[in-house]
Amino acid sequence: MRVELEEEIEKLSSLARDRGAEPRRIAAHEIVVAEWVRFKCRYGCKGYGKHMSCPPYAPAPAETRQMIGEYSTGLLLKFEGIPGHPDLKPEEIPLDFHPFLRDLILWVNSTVHFLEKTAFYDDFPKAFGFGGYPCIYCEHLHCVAEEGEGVVDESIRRLCRHMDLVRPSMEAAGIDVFSTAKRAGWDIHIVPCRNLEYGKIEHGNIRSVGLVLIE
Repeated sequence: MRVELEEEIEKLSSLARDRGAEPRRIAAHEIVVAEWVRFKCRYGCKGYGKHMSCPPYAPAPAETRQMIGEYSTGLLLKFEGIPGHPDLKPEEIPLDFHPFLRDLILWVNSTVHFLEKTAFYDDFPKAFGFGGYPCIYCEHLHCVAEEGEGVVDESIRRLCRHMDLVRPSMEAAGIDVFSTAKRAGWDIHIVPCRNLEYGKIEHGNIRSVGLVLIE
């Protein structure tokens, strides 16, 4: 027998806390979707076109906005810091910093997927999660999107090694994480980088955000 939505939200919130995330319920109409967010992925991020969780494989803002319109409730998840690096210094970050942040990315995305899956099997079939950052499930391997050459072809999604786990990141799908977090009462800011150098964040006190929609 299906439990009530309120009971499910409380269950998911408890599970999120068990995994070190801070949950906060948000009305779906409070989730901000904007075109400029996608442009930040397309121009400036080194992960563009290299991961199934990122553009151009992730849904466009118009698709995301339409899809969110089919929901009334979301559960935002806030993750504090970088696992294993509480006092991170810029000189500790390698040039290829994506694998360096693997534990953080897995923390966020595995929690989102776990909560989505839990809700789904609790008889909430519309449950759907949005993670954060470029996907990193393929340890020591490039995503099949990065391995391909030439024209971007979405049909290669069928070759994804972790098709059951990968979800679009919030920002990749056009969700304005900063504005959405603010509406939930969280203060999220850009972490400064040393000499404006891409990826060389000055400290590990960062806040990451995920989202699970449920109806």
